[in-house]
Amino acid sequence: MKSTQRLEAVKIAMQQIEKQYGKGSIMMLGQNTRTTNLDVISTGSIAIDLALGVGGLPKGRVIEIYGPEASGKTTVCLHVIAEAQKKGMTAAFIDAEHALDPVRASSIGVNLDDLIISQPDTGEQALEIVETLIRSGGVDVVVIDSVAALVPRAEIEGEMGDAVMGMQARLMSQAMRKLTGAIQKSNTLVIFTNQIRMKIGVMFGNPETTTGGQALKFYSSVRVDCRKTGNIS
Repeated sequence: MKSTQRLEAVKIAMQQIEKQYGKGSIMMLGQNTRTTNLDVISTGSIAIDLALGVGGLPKGRVIEIYGPEASGKTTVCLHVIAEAQKKGMTAAFIDAEHALDPVRASSIGVNLDDLIISQPDTGEQALEIVETLIRSGGVDVVVIDSVAALVPRAEIEGEMGDAVMGMQARLMSQAMRKLTGAIQKSNTLVIFTNQIRMKIGVMFGNPETTTGGQALKFYSSVRVDCRKTGNIS
């Protein structure tokens, strides 16, 4: 088959796919302006923006910000929200930890009147709220604080001491499979904060790991490791 015939065959195949699945289901990469012109939101830190290589956190992607307690994870997220609001964007904060300090957020520059906030009772409720916000197409930034606080409904309804091994990992795995496509199509920046745990019995290598299983690691386009190096006096 000659090259012109091959190109024509590909063109016909693409037309059939578009007819079956809708416009935009398949295209040449150069035709998608979103891939060539990446939308980013600044972190509020020039150093971090430069380190990321694109000037900030890319929209339409999943970001994980993890680290030990009191390392500045939520603070970074609030700075991102403040920068987004400066550009007239809409932001939502899913406070699974029920620990957001409005005074602190306001001092960072967050406009509380324009910030959507939810304090869900279960992990399933939190992720369903996130999915609804993303699929609405009207929210630019969604922050989930934190993965460790996304407690499965079965664990909350159960008794203290019940075995719940792997439930949170399965919840996150299902959520990431459902959300990733919608995040890209809606061009929403989704940020998960996560805590660090220690692996038991590790003699060699790094014993640190993050909660919620492996799914978030695989689906995250950027993973930011936050560490506290000292106090500001």
